[in-house]
Amino acid sequence: MMRHKRRQGLLKLLATHQQASVEELGGMLHTSICTVRRDIAWLEQQKLLRRVRGGAAHLPTEQRAFGDGGPTFHESIDTACPQKRAIARQAAAMCGDTGSIIINGGTTTYMMAEFLTDTKLKILTNSFPMAAQLSRSSDNEVSLTGGQVYREKNVVLSPFENLRSQHHYAARMFLGVHGISERGLFEDDPLLIRAETHLISQAEELIVLADSSKFASRAGLILCGLNRVKCVTGAPAEALRSLERAGVEVIMVAPEPMASLGAH
Repeated sequence: MMRHKRRQGLLKLLATHQQASVEELGGMLHTSICTVRRDIAWLEQQKLLRRVRGGAAHLPTEQRAFGDGGPTFHESIDTACPQKRAIARQAAAMCGDTGSIIINGGTTTYMMAEFLTDTKLKILTNSFPMAAQLSRSSDNEVSLTGGQVYREKNVVLSPFENLRSQHHYAARMFLGVHGISERGLFEDDPLLIRAETHLISQAEELIVLADSSKFASRAGLILCGLNRVKCVTGAPAEALRSLERAGVEVIMVAPEPMASLGAH
């Protein structure tokens, strides 16, 4: 069982049983006691459960540091599609024809691939479907971060520092997020945080792709502050003032017409 699925399974078992011993969790997850102990230690550090003598206990949602992983890629792909496609088109226009960029996994960033077919960029991504589409339909030089495929989010995650990408540098990173507010960028899945933080550190400028729903979303874990963000593409009018006060450039984008969406 992949690490992220095993840990999610452990949390679900605790939500059902409220408390369980290491031996009980190992039996239900079909994994070793040593592995369960490591998972419990990691999840406790992330404030997702409470460790008790001989096992672990469920931690109520309101006491957690963040959510339970949020919607999957396939659950999100059709949400706010006209907005997302317009934002993706605008973001792709900011890439130029050559140079090096980073694009993280997400439904809005994935839609950028359609508009990058004629570019010759060096693109590093952790998005498995984006890498596949760009490899088929463009002459871009595409690199995929190493690790295991996280199917729920359709991204590739590595449990260790990625030797393949750690020396990669990009002028810009295009980033989709779970939520955004005056406090910064939010993510709802602890398994994404380390990978996203690592990729952000390798880019000079951070361009955030955010449809209006992202300004209503909140998660308990801040990915980075707005001081790290160069530009937000797709921000609604009501968010304009607060973002500009934080020194963030804002590009407002009108949703794609439905006729245009049906043609693709």
